[in-house]
Amino acid sequence: MTDSGRAFRQAWIDGVTKHFPGDPKPGYVTPWEEMSEWEQNSATAVYNQVAAFVRTSDGATAKLSREQRGRFVSICWNAQIFKHFESPKPSYVADWPDLPAWQQETDSDIFDAIEQQVAF
Repeated sequence: MTDSGRAFRQAWIDGVTKHFPGDPKPGYVTPWEEMSEWEQNSATAVYNQVAAFVRTSDGATAKLSREQRGRFVSICWNAQIFKHFESPKPSYVADWPDLPAWQQETDSDIFDAIEQQVAF
């Protein structure tokens, strides 16, 4: 269970390192072992949602646009935020158009990394 969460977190850190302008906030690159339990559970859940989506689509997710792929990750993550926080800050559950470009790119990279791990 934690392997999928760790893979999600590593893809997030890789994306942040690649796309964030300047130095990211420490919380953006916190190692798995230092993350809170809710965040570890959420990372695992979103990884599993993306993996299931890829599998049940028989890999047809490869035909989705980069934006569609990133949006899926973002939506899955937002659902986890709502699961764990009754009234999250709006910025924590921002819709795709309201996310900064670096976060959109990172979410898209996460989808790609998961898809490669479960590829047929």
